[in-house]
Amino acid sequence: MTGDRELATPPPDRHIRIPTTAPPLLLVIVDAEEEFDWKSYRRTAISVGNIRAQTRAQELLGRFKVVPTYMVDHPVASQVEGIAPLAEFLADGLCQIGAQLHSWVTPPFEEEISPRTTFAGNLPAALEFAKLETLTAAIENGFGVRPTIYRAGRYGFGPNTTEALRRLGYQIDCSVLPGINLKPRQGPDFSRFGTEPFWLDQDRTLLELPLTAGMVGLLGRSAIAPALYPWIASPLAAKMRIPAILSRSRLLDRIPLTPEGTTLAEAKKVTRWLWARGHRTFCVSYHSSSLIVGGTPYIRTEADLAIFLGWLEGYLEFFFGEMGGQAATPHDIRNLALASVGG
Repeated sequence: MTGDRELATPPPDRHIRIPTTAPPLLLVIVDAEEEFDWKSYRRTAISVGNIRAQTRAQELLGRFKVVPTYMVDHPVASQVEGIAPLAEFLADGLCQIGAQLHSWVTPPFEEEISPRTTFAGNLPAALEFAKLETLTAAIENGFGVRPTIYRAGRYGFGPNTTEALRRLGYQIDCSVLPGINLKPRQGPDFSRFGTEPFWLDQDRTLLELPLTAGMVGLLGRSAIAPALYPWIASPLAAKMRIPAILSRSRLLDRIPLTPEGTTLAEAKKVTRWLWARGHRTFCVSYHSSSLIVGGTPYIRTEADLAIFLGWLEGYLEFFFGEMGGQAATPHDIRNLALASVGG
């Protein structure tokens, strides 16, 4: 890490390269969190009624033997309404429980809420650690398991996050958002990161599992795409509508693997694209509040919810059918990394 909130790209020997002879591996990670207005952040917005609604997606995932990881934040871990539904899944071996830090609703409350402080990695090291310690203890008390998988809320990974996670015994982080620069929102810059897993630390104790996103298109085949995309993702390029122009012309389009804002056709396209280029780990990610109408900007009507669930079913049929894929958990990938030559 550098001191300006940027996560340094890892040296080549820290990248995890799963053999191309291996089948594609699918992870499902759910941000299990309170319902809140994504345009504002309040300490009092701690309703977690959406957690009970996870059953519909959980049943779909179970049909395909997928064990999702619920990244639980403090409002979920500290209220019976949040704990009980996921504890049932956990007791039956149907899910894993990780941690997600929403700093504005996690004690201790020493900071003023602002766009900058909603990225936990921007907080003073001692305060970020204290909040993460509080969250870890709440999950352990509520679910009877100590979490070892982490995601920073708002993808707010900072210069002190690696050390905080190591101190608390975490083994996996899932905060990197490939190809995205959050600096204009006062967050970290991930624009130079791809989708490959890598070790965050030299000791190879903390594995990074980035979200899955691919730069699809004619320019995506070229070696200049990784260097070009940070500029394309800049505020100036957005103001000039460069991303939209490149997407429509099929030159370069960033497609994230999620039912939130990505069509099923696009999800299949980016999966095939990444597979053809040697990628073997794929992560579908979404927010728990997308399982209720009005819970996220993506689900405004019952029809939207039906499309969301249809996306999940259609993608799972595609991945385990056409792609010949296998279900995996974050720890399955870490075990593969540890067993690899590089690990």
